[in-house]
Amino acid sequence: MRFNKLDLNLLVALDALLTELSISRAAEKIHLSQSAMSNALARLREYFDDELLIQVGRRMEATPRAEVLRDAVNDVLRRIEGSIAAKPAFVPEQSQREFRISVSDFSLSVLVPRVMARAYAEGPGIRFALMPQVQDPPRSLDRAEVDLLILPQEFCTPDHPAEEVFRERHVCVVWRDSPLADGELTLERYMNAGHVVMVPPGANASSVEAWMTNKLGFARRVEVTSFSFASAVALVQGTDRIATVHGRLARKLAPQWPVVIKESPLPLAEMHQMMQWHRYRTNDPGIEWLRRIFLESAREMDAVPTLAT
Repeated sequence: MRFNKLDLNLLVALDALLTELSISRAAEKIHLSQSAMSNALARLREYFDDELLIQVGRRMEATPRAEVLRDAVNDVLRRIEGSIAAKPAFVPEQSQREFRISVSDFSLSVLVPRVMARAYAEGPGIRFALMPQVQDPPRSLDRAEVDLLILPQEFCTPDHPAEEVFRERHVCVVWRDSPLADGELTLERYMNAGHVVMVPPGANASSVEAWMTNKLGFARRVEVTSFSFASAVALVQGTDRIATVHGRLARKLAPQWPVVIKESPLPLAEMHQMMQWHRYRTNDPGIEWLRRIFLESAREMDAVPTLAT
């Protein structure tokens, strides 16, 4: 099929090339041989009268024209996927579909195990790719690299629909033999202590603390950073440091380590944990099923706290 003399099949190749910035990885992504992908790139270069991808050292970079095309091409393909390619019904017990979910280790620890169990009961052939969250999760949703994001409300993008899954409060965790374990953890004691802080992959401690400082009105003294919320609970042992973590996660992990949970003195509002999906996938029956599974699992998590906490 052609549109304005362009073979529309080449748009799939172009999307893969501009996503992967590699001929070999793009070929693998859409199940073409490397020579076929090289040929597709040559035809695209001829049509657009632009190199599109250029070699810079050992890597390839998109040209300015390709950067302009990137989001437009991706948007067209997602529209097609969301309307024409979507199946009219989703039967979980017959499905072997794979869902890609971007999730932090917090939700991976307290909620996702319930999601997996409930999903397996309804569709044992359904597969899941649980993916770590990077600095800009909504970007992976824009690019249709994930089917569902699980993240706090303040990090959701206004470009796609979202729904609340559950709410969470933050608590503080300290080593049980630390002076901080005795008495009330006041704001003054909190500010004077060193801190263990989770920094998402791709981010940096200064950006995380800048965000936190804006929320709190003061800067913490960060002495340890980790890429995992769960590890922060363990990393306070043997120290006078504080880890500020989600309440459910703290209650789940505290029995495994010599730590004490303290009420947080921080003026932080309750966290609204959301799920977000691509706007073109709202009527996808599979995504609708997945959203239901998450909501039912969250209700079960709070109704039967012994498994989740």
